[in-house]
Amino acid sequence: MKPIVFLLLLTFTTGHAQTSVDSVAIHQAKWEIQEIAKGIQWRKTHFQQKELFNANQSINILEIPVKNRRHRWAVITADSLEKKDKAKGQLRPTSTLAKEHNALVAINGGFFDVKNGGSVDFIKVNGKIVDTTRIKKGQKAAFHGQAAIVVHRNRLHILKGQPTVGWEYTLPYRDVMLAGPLLMLNGTDEVLPKNAFNDNRHPRSCACVTNTKKVLLITVDGRSAESYGMNLAELTFLARQLGCRDALNLDGGGSTTLWIDGKGVVNYPSDNKKFDHEGERAVSNALVLKRK
Repeated sequence: MKPIVFLLLLTFTTGHAQTSVDSVAIHQAKWEIQEIAKGIQWRKTHFQQKELFNANQSINILEIPVKNRRHRWAVITADSLEKKDKAKGQLRPTSTLAKEHNALVAINGGFFDVKNGGSVDFIKVNGKIVDTTRIKKGQKAAFHGQAAIVVHRNRLHILKGQPTVGWEYTLPYRDVMLAGPLLMLNGTDEVLPKNAFNDNRHPRSCACVTNTKKVLLITVDGRSAESYGMNLAELTFLARQLGCRDALNLDGGGSTTLWIDGKGVVNYPSDNKKFDHEGERAVSNALVLKRK
């Protein structure tokens, strides 16, 4: 792929198939649960002794009601702030973007140009197109440009797009963020091609809408002995076990970050090659829940 697209470095590989043992491990896990705001829960667990997918795994989840009158969803970017000194193409950590926008929670968003900044896929914020897809209209879309998160009447939706560039420009919503691949839609798993990005284990970020009208923001840490990360088949399996109806893979690898106001970065970003909370990567965009 072209170098402007953020690519995940290859780390752990796996031939392990998801089984009923993994399902039991997820449902019997000892989840630490904290209420962040009314109706909003933060859950985390650490599978050790290779308990999940024959691997160690560290998982964080934010559970948010689809109907939320106290907060509002927003797509934010490093280029969308109204500042006199802002520079097109700047990058900032997810936590910094979240604080700048008075967010309650945040997760890193879509894929971006690591060298020059800006999303490599279409992003619209408050009705304004901030970034356009780098591939020309009518050409084959990248794997991360065939699905989207949109916000409509303060509800988050996951949409399946088209295999060619152009569909995203017709979306009528005020907030749009392309990402991918799409993992599940209407309770049905998407067919994912076999390739290194899908089949190797990496840190992963994911957004889901459940059958019980909840939004889940999920991070899976990786690239360490403490947490191997997941391939996309494993991430899809996890999403299904968590009750997801629709699920979308976001940018991952060193970008994977989950932030909570008052808690800070709660997962273990891998960009500093340490299993701590300090390894955030500067990114171009994020998905946040803001105070009204």
